[in-house]
Amino acid sequence: MKLKICHLYPDLLNLYGDRGNLITLERRCYWRGIECEIEPISIGQSFRHDAYDIVFMGGGQDHEQNLLFNDLFEHKGPQLRQAVESDVVFLCVCGGYQLLGHYYEEQNGERAEGLGIIDFHTKAEPGRIIGDIVAESDFLRSQQLDPILVGFENHAGRTWLGSGVQPLARVVKGGGNNGSDSTEGVIYRHTIGTYMHGSFLPKNPAMADWMISTALQRQGQNLQKLPEIDDELAENARKYIQTCK
Repeated sequence: MKLKICHLYPDLLNLYGDRGNLITLERRCYWRGIECEIEPISIGQSFRHDAYDIVFMGGGQDHEQNLLFNDLFEHKGPQLRQAVESDVVFLCVCGGYQLLGHYYEEQNGERAEGLGIIDFHTKAEPGRIIGDIVAESDFLRSQQLDPILVGFENHAGRTWLGSGVQPLARVVKGGGNNGSDSTEGVIYRHTIGTYMHGSFLPKNPAMADWMISTALQRQGQNLQKLPEIDDELAENARKYIQTCK
């Protein structure tokens, strides 16, 4: 078995240890005897919708996001949309998450258009949502997985989901998408968007395993359940975040 992972714009979108998400996927594959290849794709390099099993896009500041806009929309956008709609597994964090929506509106009213793949929009507001976050995911519960998600958030953008869009989780502690409606992230087909940095997957091994198993099943692998891994250290970190005030 082999998984091919695309890391989109690793030189521009890599805040708060986001690269740790890829390390987690690679290690959890290695420990189970699954071959894993990670290919970085940045400005000027082509992206094909049928070339990867998993796609990761991390977070970046406004300056870095502005640098990649033309490349993303003019060259990669249609292929990314096709990949999402054909159920390639995606993880998009913070800035990468925001780019999937219709637009990002600055505090001065200027708008940067998004890919419009998922029905949501983001508006910047004064002050930032910063700190540890704990959320509970009905989606993970429906997959018979641990529903608790933990992480670290730091964002000025407030994301508002469309009426028919499913949030990834409901906030227990922290701000989430906008600090008002208790939603955190989004899940659409096999695409996950989240504001959880720090990194997200090392603290949430159940989500990492869902990504791996879903990508393998999409290949047609006859997979009932991934072999168990000792996640004691991750669970200790998760419990600490959940109990901190």
